[in-house]
Amino acid sequence: MRALNSPRPAQVRFDPDRPGCPGQVDGEAVESLRESWLVEDRWWTARPLRRRYWELVGVRGRNVVVFHDLCSGRWFVQAG
Repeated sequence: MRALNSPRPAQVRFDPDRPGCPGQVDGEAVESLRESWLVEDRWWTARPLRRRYWELVGVRGRNVVVFHDLCSGRWFVQAG
């Protein structure tokens, strides 16, 4: 049994024409950016949470949410 909406590792590449926005997620090009936000939580604990999220639309019309874990440097897709 696993939790719903568990993040999974992702391959993210940046497009030089769109600085600061992922240009490709797991091999699919990004058509547009819907939203981006920063989450900082548990800063008072030994394991703080710092993530930059992007809600994107792929070229096939699929919505995808990815985040960059700013503590570990790793990328994840927030699965539905």
